[in-house]
Amino acid sequence: MARFADKRVLVTGAGQGIGFGVCRAFATEGARVGLNDVDDALARRAADQINAELPAPRVTAFPGDAADVPALQTMIDSFADQQGGLDILVANAGITRYVSFLDATPDIFDRVANVNLRGTYFAAQAAAKRMIAAGTPGRIILMSSIVGMKAFPNFSIYSVTKAAIQMMAKSLALELGQYNITVNAISPGATLTERVVREDPHYEQNWAQVTISGRVGYVEDVVAAILFLASREARQITGQNLVVDGGWSLRSPLPDDHPTMPEKQDYA
Repeated sequence: MARFADKRVLVTGAGQGIGFGVCRAFATEGARVGLNDVDDALARRAADQINAELPAPRVTAFPGDAADVPALQTMIDSFADQQGGLDILVANAGITRYVSFLDATPDIFDRVANVNLRGTYFAAQAAAKRMIAAGTPGRIILMSSIVGMKAFPNFSIYSVTKAAIQMMAKSLALELGQYNITVNAISPGATLTERVVREDPHYEQNWAQVTISGRVGYVEDVVAAILFLASREARQITGQNLVVDGGWSLRSPLPDDHPTMPEKQDYA
């Protein structure tokens, strides 16, 4: 029997990369999945791609900007109404921006913080309210990063938001435990995705050289950790930050050839 048979799962920021992998894994294991992305066309393509791999469709696209709190709340309510509830939220939506501290502007700060922090916080709130109203156990998983624990050049705004998400997991876990809802964070290290390869074409070999495991992280490594925290086996784990970095943070060296200010970077 599939591990997540008929569980209702919503994943934000899931048009590609880790979020896409999470949606695919949950759907493959029997869940009914809401796939959110700010890019409407990308969200629909991603949902169609996963559904084409399954015996029957299990993924529905929910386009929308995670920084738009009213739209975010409406999306979560719509998914829960359609599926008869919500069991698992993976608040994965986030954006990066390389900028030196001395060149940072309020506009850059606000956009990164609005998506990464406000979007995560209020997605968790909306999901928790639905879980509490239904009286069912819930899992909320927040996406932090290893750079929320280790300083990285020209990444101060992003790093501050990811450090805050680790405290968010602790704070929300404290308040939601009485409702049988667990809240945890995941902190991936260097993980091979479409975005990072655009920033650094040699990303895989650069980070493999400085990671204790001898290889870069892959999406499936992070997905496996998320599925564990969402599973019944993790019911006694809450308020934690699970690091998935191949041991990189034990020493935290930077690759010699990795650009600390990429020429190409995604920024929405």
